[in-house]
Amino acid sequence: MLVASRAFGSALRACPCRSACNLPKQFRTEALQRSRHFPVAYRPATRTMASEKDKAQQAAAEGPPAAQQPTIFDKIVSKDIPATILYEDATALAFKDISPQAPVHFLVIPKKKTGLTGLSQATESHEQLLGHLLVVASKVAKQEKLQEGYRVVINDGKEGCQSVYHLHLHLGWPPC
Repeated sequence: MLVASRAFGSALRACPCRSACNLPKQFRTEALQRSRHFPVAYRPATRTMASEKDKAQQAAAEGPPAAQQPTIFDKIVSKDIPATILYEDATALAFKDISPQAPVHFLVIPKKKTGLTGLSQATESHEQLLGHLLVVASKVAKQEKLQEGYRVVINDGKEGCQSVYHLHLHLGWPPC
């Protein structure tokens, strides 16, 4: 769900659909969804925290997959599932989210899990990989012209709404 903030408010004023700027805070999201500025394909309010939590609860009930079982991200890395690749090197892959929650929404993942199914599994041995993932996120954000800012999110575990047990960074604009 979109959250009105000072930064987002200034984006609304710059938006060609200026009428949303004068609406009370609680109505801005709905007006934004109808605006020409954000196409219908990006209906951020359709996915709520409740649905994210439901997906995470379901994933947790099924239990984290064994390290040898491939996740959807493993299948994207192996090219068994197509994805719009934005960046790839020997250790990381960045691609557009198949279910975007914002006009710009992409993921950065390590190509090999190496026991890192979530951030809570990180050890000192993962330090270089975790730093590299953030550097890749920065590179792709620049490539996607997000110089004005963006949000990086890592969901971890059942209570953190993690639904795919393969460490991944969400990057998006506007921050939602």
